[in-house]
Amino acid sequence: MGILYVVPTPVGNLEDITARALRILRECDLVMAEDTRTSGMLLHHFGIKKPMLSYHKFNEHQTVAGVVRRLEAGEVIALVSDAGTPGISDPGFLVVREAARAGADVVTLPGATAFVPALVTSGLPCDRFCFEGFLPQKKGRKSRLQSLTGETRTMVFYESPRRVVKTLEQFLEVFGGDRACAVCREISKMHEECVRGTVSEVLEHFKAEEPRGEFVLLLSGVKEAAGQEDGNGEREENAGQSLTERRPSKYRRKIMDNV
Repeated sequence: MGILYVVPTPVGNLEDITARALRILRECDLVMAEDTRTSGMLLHHFGIKKPMLSYHKFNEHQTVAGVVRRLEAGEVIALVSDAGTPGISDPGFLVVREAARAGADVVTLPGATAFVPALVTSGLPCDRFCFEGFLPQKKGRKSRLQSLTGETRTMVFYESPRRVVKTLEQFLEVFGGDRACAVCREISKMHEECVRGTVSEVLEHFKAEEPRGEFVLLLSGVKEAAGQEDGNGEREENAGQSLTERRPSKYRRKIMDNV
């Protein structure tokens, strides 16, 4: 029986790939990629030549049986997505589940993902959080948010630049304008930025400045009781207190090296 390696790839800066990830990509028999063109450029950059198999949300059900057969034949397969860790808002769950059911070893490498640095950078409590990924594009967005009105943990969302303002407007409607919020974009890239404040403040910022890039939206949870301690053991009397009262509302860091 072979091995399925789940290999994270950089979300922006190529220096974020690990030595172990490069070794697995060099030694495996096959690379499964969400987009073979995108991953092909990554492999080419590091001088790696391997057979590739396209594996994405539109063909994963048709592809997975053949992948399992190759694992049963003893092949070592590396699964990558366009950026970040496969299975986190990207294809990966189905093939991991079926490989495990077939008895293959599944090994997931630690590595890049966008939401962890965004969560830590946000200044919101990060000892407990819930990852919601992408909201439904059309039907079900509001009901998903309404189901989170009692959530006490920091909430983490992915969003496209086209829907950032719409999502913040829905945050305003469902959670109120005073809830603490942070929006991080372009993690590890040249124009990396984090905008912190209340939902109302952050919404006004992105109404004035067109959203561009890849976004992570973070929203503080509702406090179970006034004066509850946050994740750092500090007491917060008001969950809606603007982060701009305690730290700069915005930072911008330009990375001029390998992006």
